[in-house]
Amino acid sequence: MNGVFDLGGTDGLGKVQTIENEPVFRAEWEKAAFAMFSNCFRAGFFGVDSFRHSIEKMDPAEYLLSNYYEHWVHVIEDRGAQKGVIDPAELDARTQYFLDNPDAPLPEREDPDLLAFVDAVVKSGAPANRPTDKEARFAVGDKVTVIADSPYGHTRRARYIRGRTGEITAAHGAAIYPDSAGNDGPEAPEHLYTVRFTAEELWGPDTAEPNNTVYFDVWEPYLTTAS
Repeated sequence: MNGVFDLGGTDGLGKVQTIENEPVFRAEWEKAAFAMFSNCFRAGFFGVDSFRHSIEKMDPAEYLLSNYYEHWVHVIEDRGAQKGVIDPAELDARTQYFLDNPDAPLPEREDPDLLAFVDAVVKSGAPANRPTDKEARFAVGDKVTVIADSPYGHTRRARYIRGRTGEITAAHGAAIYPDSAGNDGPEAPEHLYTVRFTAEELWGPDTAEPNNTVYFDVWEPYLTTAS
């Protein structure tokens, strides 16, 4: 899926602005948005890939004008409505209630099992490795080219590596395939590799910084043997 979120290699956006000693959260509500990710993940609202796909489907102007955790809240609303867990009209009414009554107490709920799950996921993440009977088609040292078409729906095949040739430097076994799981399909594990691209291969000899390389994790269906 092509969109404004896929900014790798895009020029004209200026330098990345960094903030010294930037806080982890810039507002109190961002803490709640962070916690809701694990809660909703456990409840089956989304996996990591369908979570990303919901962000990709945001209106481009809304995407660019909203911040990181606003994207997360959008996903929770979007996926919650799709799953029939959130009623958009009820959500609007509750939102308006707290806008009109900013000091009203928020609902409270105690769930030790949920708290333990969130604590574990935040600290350790959720592994994406999966077993498969498929034999790997490629090995470390192979020269490969990334297929250059534009896939429908969610993909982790960034535009700037499509059609580019590199060398496999690591093989990670099989992992959840984003182009299936992110589009509400099965996990469909595929072999995952790290591919090294030269900057010249990606950006061309006239604009690439000399001697630079880029490493990108690439799923097997994205690849073909380099000619």
